[in-house]
Amino acid sequence: MLARPRLRPPATAAWGRPLLWLLLAAAAASSSAEPRSRSCSEVKKLYVAKGFSQSEAPSHEINGDHLKVCPQGYTCCSQEMEEKYSQQSKQDFQNAVVELSNNLQATFSSRYKKFDEFFRELLENAEKSLNDMFVRTYGLLYMQNSEMFKDLFVELKRYYTGGSVNLEEMLNDFWARLLERMFRLVNPQYHFSDEYLECVSKYTEQLKPFGDVPRKLKLQVTRAFVAARTFAQGLAVARDVVGKVSVVNPTPQGAQALLKMMYCPYCQGLVAVKPCYNYCFNVMRGCLANQGELDTEWNNFIDSMLMVAERLEGPFNIESVMDPIDVKISDAIMNMQENSMQVSQKVFQGCGQPKTLAQSRTSRSISESSFSARFRPYNPEERPTTAAGTSLDRLVTDVKERLKQAKKFWSSLPSNICSNEKMAADSINEEECWNGSDKSRYVYAVTANGLANQATNPEVQVDTLKPDMVIRRQIMALRVMTNKMKNAYNGNDVDFIDITRQALLSSTASRSLVKLMFVALRTPSNHLVLCRPLLLVPSIFPNIRVFSRASSLLMRWPKSWSLSFTFCPSSEHSGLISLRMDTFDLLAVHESLPQHHNSKASIFQ
Repeated sequence: MLARPRLRPPATAAWGRPLLWLLLAAAAASSSAEPRSRSCSEVKKLYVAKGFSQSEAPSHEINGDHLKVCPQGYTCCSQEMEEKYSQQSKQDFQNAVVELSNNLQATFSSRYKKFDEFFRELLENAEKSLNDMFVRTYGLLYMQNSEMFKDLFVELKRYYTGGSVNLEEMLNDFWARLLERMFRLVNPQYHFSDEYLECVSKYTEQLKPFGDVPRKLKLQVTRAFVAARTFAQGLAVARDVVGKVSVVNPTPQGAQALLKMMYCPYCQGLVAVKPCYNYCFNVMRGCLANQGELDTEWNNFIDSMLMVAERLEGPFNIESVMDPIDVKISDAIMNMQENSMQVSQKVFQGCGQPKTLAQSRTSRSISESSFSARFRPYNPEERPTTAAGTSLDRLVTDVKERLKQAKKFWSSLPSNICSNEKMAADSINEEECWNGSDKSRYVYAVTANGLANQATNPEVQVDTLKPDMVIRRQIMALRVMTNKMKNAYNGNDVDFIDITRQALLSSTASRSLVKLMFVALRTPSNHLVLCRPLLLVPSIFPNIRVFSRASSLLMRWPKSWSLSFTFCPSSEHSGLISLRMDTFDLLAVHESLPQHHNSKASIFQ
């Protein structure tokens, strides 16, 4: 039996299979592309909702070769969309920073306003209380001498508002003036010349005519006012620092990273997918690298504020000092009156016997200056116990809580931004998030805080050798304020001299001379005022020497360039005296400068 011949398949079957596979692949591609095309409508709708033009957004995927930052390939973003999204991402970032910073700034601003209002009203209440009490107690005698008490409060207010007032000297002058007036009143039968009264004032420390009140009050007032003023200044500095540092302009590299994180997933049609938390963290750390540099000085500043706050609650409580100040001064006056005979005899021994007045003038003088002790006991219910509707304890307690919350604000800023659900996915959701290229896990580690650490940031290229000068200036402002806080904590009033003065500039054939007038160099012998070099303009100020002469500041510079900075106190000043020179301008007269220099020269910090 013959075998049946095997039939060969038609020729069309051989080449038909590949064709079938191609058709199936095309169909699959078409079906997979269909959802992406539909997703562009969502992208378009969200794009238009932000106020952008509908014509710039495609309805279906297009070729993405035009994209500069977002992944290329098929995309839902046109070139115009990428550019608009770039601007939008910067604005979203700045808004996120400002939103958190504004809350902090508003906290310091409102607390400063409340403290300032409280301190001013406290002084007003104390002055009014003293005036009312002394009018009732001493009557016409007080009213005839009330200007010296008004002067006392004027100087206290001027000190609090930042005036150049030496509290110790001011209080010494007050007691010396009071002694002169009192000495005349308790010895109306004598005539005292100005020279004689000046001799009387020299015996103040030795005789202690007012008892121990001046010493105690000087210590209490000085410490309380130093702490109060410094604390209020600290709140103002914190407010200003936050305001300046929160204005962030991303670098070009930072702007690209923000766009890639916030809106590049839209171009992929992933409108509901949020950036991975750690991815957001790295982008924010890079964009806020300079703000992170502020953290150390900021935390030191916060700690020093908390230290002074403790003093305000305890021994340096200005409320407990100012409330009974009228009673304390009146006690001193009564002490002087009770011991007037002994005091007068000792003064007469030291300064000589004064001339007596004629009998008729003596009788009239005694009648006019009748100094009867009509002093009533102090009743605390007669004066308000609070100022500005609150008390210092309540104010300080509130501010302490706010200060503690503000600590580590700048290093925590990136995480606080990324914790907002609008900015990033939850840290637990590690798979269903945007990692910069796709919806998947973010694999890079989080970069540490600070400018130097950003050299290894995988998302943002940061120039670690180019610090932000605005941030550097705020770091210096915090450092200066922290030092003042530490001094205030110890009860020391070491206030820096801010030289912002008009200067006279004159030239001679051999040298140029700048003289800054009205620079106060008088400081207590136990005070140290720091002297610091300046950033000079070499073409105008090649060499500078600073020294004291007749309460003015002289600066000379030769033609050759070599930076030096010295300060030599003159012999008339005792103790260690030096000068911290902050920022000032030299407004020069055009004719007094060499022809090749501008008419306005400046020295910057």
